[in-house]
Amino acid sequence: FLLINHPLDCPVCDKGGECPLQDQTMAYGPGESRLVEEKRHYEKPIPISDHVLLDRERCILCDRCTRFAKDVAGDAFIHFQDRGNGTQINIFPDHPFASYFAGNTVQICPVGALTAEPYRFKARPWDLDVVESTCTDCAVGCRIVIDSSRNEVLRYVGVDSDPVNWSWMCDKGRFGFQTVGAAERLEVPLVRGGDLLGEVRWGDALTATVKAIKAGLDRSGPSGTAVIGGARLTNEAAYAWAKLAKGVIGTDNVDAQLGDGLPAHVLAGVPRATIDQACAPGGTLLVIGSDPKEELPVLFLRIRDTLTRRQGRVVEISPIDTSLTALAAHSLRSVPGAVHETVHALLRGEGDLAGARQALKAGPLTVLVGRGSYAESPDAVVAAIGALAQAFPEARFLSGLRRGNVHGALDLGLTPGLLPGRVDLADGRDWFGAHWDTVPDEAGLDTAGILAAAAEGRIDTLVLLGADPLSDFPDAQLAARGIAGARTVIALSTLPTPSTAAADIVLPVAGFAEVDGTTTNLEGRVTAVNQKVTPPGTARPDWMIAAELALRMGTDLGFTNPAEILDEIVRLSPIHAGITAEALAATPDGLVAAVPTPIVQAPGDEEAGSPAEADETTEASDAEPGDDEPADGGNESVRPSPVAFDPAAASYEAPAVDSYSLRLVTRRRLYDGGTM
Repeated sequence: FLLINHPLDCPVCDKGGECPLQDQTMAYGPGESRLVEEKRHYEKPIPISDHVLLDRERCILCDRCTRFAKDVAGDAFIHFQDRGNGTQINIFPDHPFASYFAGNTVQICPVGALTAEPYRFKARPWDLDVVESTCTDCAVGCRIVIDSSRNEVLRYVGVDSDPVNWSWMCDKGRFGFQTVGAAERLEVPLVRGGDLLGEVRWGDALTATVKAIKAGLDRSGPSGTAVIGGARLTNEAAYAWAKLAKGVIGTDNVDAQLGDGLPAHVLAGVPRATIDQACAPGGTLLVIGSDPKEELPVLFLRIRDTLTRRQGRVVEISPIDTSLTALAAHSLRSVPGAVHETVHALLRGEGDLAGARQALKAGPLTVLVGRGSYAESPDAVVAAIGALAQAFPEARFLSGLRRGNVHGALDLGLTPGLLPGRVDLADGRDWFGAHWDTVPDEAGLDTAGILAAAAEGRIDTLVLLGADPLSDFPDAQLAARGIAGARTVIALSTLPTPSTAAADIVLPVAGFAEVDGTTTNLEGRVTAVNQKVTPPGTARPDWMIAAELALRMGTDLGFTNPAEILDEIVRLSPIHAGITAEALAATPDGLVAAVPTPIVQAPGDEEAGSPAEADETTEASDAEPGDDEPADGGNESVRPSPVAFDPAAASYEAPAVDSYSLRLVTRRRLYDGGTM
């Protein structure tokens, strides 16, 4: 009966070769059909969104796409229309399938009724070369499969990773593969000669880079060199650049957050939750300063599932409505820039807030904390975290930062004041000093401080690691002054940006799907990313450029491939012990790096400060307990511990509000003016 009206499109249908209906027909169907009537004919295909095409005559009315859109994503833009013999799947007039998750319907459609425009007529399943990897478009870290043919990435497909994405992807991640083979990709090094950037050989570009760094060291010392970016790098590349900057050059002016994040010491010190803990049945999730649907889309799907099917609760604190407002048990409005005041009032349970406070106590509490507005000081969010940590010692915190591998970059030392493993600079000086050439003497500057120092002429060499401050830093005028004020700007990038156009040296780097390594998501889960295609032109991996620069400066970083870098990370970082290549291969869903011990003791409970119960957050450290002895046995220094967060010290005085004041509230969108 499914085949009564189904067309014989198999030779030209994109689903051919991976179609369940085709498989069932070949396995159980007769060789000849008894049905000779004319089949249905519709206009084909119909573009129901920017990337999804609909062939109505192929549809078998299975209801998968409509159920996903309504029940999973909450975007009921596609539905059955007409009745009886004329029933069909379609969108409503003048209402496109404008969902962030429309691409998932292509993946779950059992026939070729819904197809992806970027993949249509590109390849057959038997033409594809397949490798499993991790999406790095945002910080959720969805597990995916990369399909390629003839050294060209053709599509991403979600993988059913139970602790992370359940096979779902957002459309930005699913269709972002087109940037890998973009015609604008940088392929050769560029060095400025006069007013123009000209192509040069790698040797000349690296020589010019080393010359600029050494000149800066001679003029201003280590503090004259600064590094901005790193959130798009793999963990291995982030460690290589942290070792080059802090262990060779000696500068701590390194920051992977471009003025839109939270203090690294806070993120490193609070007890970290997993996605499963945040979405636990019957639990309570307090959301501060984050709109998951716009910033971390697949996390929104997990949260929505908990709220609609698993008796979870959300308490939201935001100055404006968000994607969770309609789903939240309690949606509280805070004064912009003073979210901590709302949190203090919530903890007191005053008036209308009594019900919200009771909800916080009703089940295991997880706090999703982000930086929803550039216009607000992060100090208010930190003060809110401190108040919650004192009031709820058992609470865990989940970062709402959105940049792809920002958590891996922070964990591996691409932030001022911290060394790899979330180790404070002072606490880790002896340990890392025994393995690195040098360790910075004092904490350096963040991105705002770096750009301000560059604008004042105090930064000689400014390195941009996949960063575009001119487009991506909240204070565009400061970014422009900083780029112009630095004597030499060195940009590592996959695509041309306003910042690469203003740079003195541009080094083309290999991007996603072109490198091997690991990445770390918002819960601290480390998963593998795998190379599928070769980089364009002569582009090189970021870690390789760091190693080559170190060699030209007279130092060997000590590794020649990503596997050796991971081995060194495991040896030196107190939070990565046990996260070996073998362990990752045996656990495709990844391992969670060790989390700090809970930081506040509950009154009268001496055990509240003990490590968390054995669960997936401790499996990495349990796999291979860190020895206090270094690998070479020649140093007696003790492996340092990750930093701890002191909630009592988190205080902030919000600016006064009067009757005539205005407060700016900014919000992010998944589809914005950004570039990859």
